[in-house]
Amino acid sequence: MNPEVAVPAAAELGEGPTWDPVAGRLIWVDILASRIHTYEPDSGRRTVMATEQHVGAAKPRAGGGLVVNLRDGVGLYGPDGAFSWLLRDPVPGRRGNDAAVAPDGALWAGTMRYDEAPGGGSLTRITGDGATTALPDPVSVSNGTGWSPDGRLMYYVDSPTRRIDVFDYDGQLVHERRPFAVIDSGSGFPDGLTVDADGGIWVALWDGAAVRRYHPDGTLDLVVELPVRRPTACAFGGPDLTDLYITTARTGLRQPHPLSGSLLVLPGMGRGTPGTAFAG
Repeated sequence: MNPEVAVPAAAELGEGPTWDPVAGRLIWVDILASRIHTYEPDSGRRTVMATEQHVGAAKPRAGGGLVVNLRDGVGLYGPDGAFSWLLRDPVPGRRGNDAAVAPDGALWAGTMRYDEAPGGGSLTRITGDGATTALPDPVSVSNGTGWSPDGRLMYYVDSPTRRIDVFDYDGQLVHERRPFAVIDSGSGFPDGLTVDADGGIWVALWDGAAVRRYHPDGTLDLVVELPVRRPTACAFGGPDLTDLYITTARTGLRQPHPLSGSLLVLPGMGRGTPGTAFAG
């Protein structure tokens, strides 16, 4: 299970891999470089687009273009590249981090403070018209979010807790938060996650040099060791959604591995679920 290099890069903080089935491409970001990357595995074509602010996530929109989780809020890029704010909520010292689109087309956008201060982040559900509902629980470093194949559960990572938590999901909002899996001390911190078609939860371990898969009952199924110390997130992509793409980071490392910051891929690792485009 040695990873291949899909895109050799030196991203400071690669994050948020997302498969765009309409365009047949993977979208990912380099948060601290304010860049949105795309990669088409069939042709090898790559693009890089600069944003005006640090960008925590970029996801496809139903009508074309992208929804982006920026430093000062959530913005929209149209199919022609024109930008507009959907929700502008600047807070000094805070930025957007990971985000995910729910089965109903709403964006769940996370934030964190640059200094990672406890309680300084948030997780907010944002609809296509900009209406918001914030998670009332305290959040520090909002990270991976994903849904079970039947749409009844939402998984969530607030990295400093060292947990993956799970909520009941009613089609719009979440209820009854409880621990799903705990990452033992010394194995890194849970970061971005994805859920496969069998209900397995895959999570990247920051400072853990690995990606793990958990069974739907919370038991550990698989550990894939990686050459890079800081994998950040994972997502299934490719025409059949069978390849697991992994973003990585080199920020904060004195001697990063040569592949740190690259987009890695584990071919044929499973089968992902078709994502939902943002309904806005």
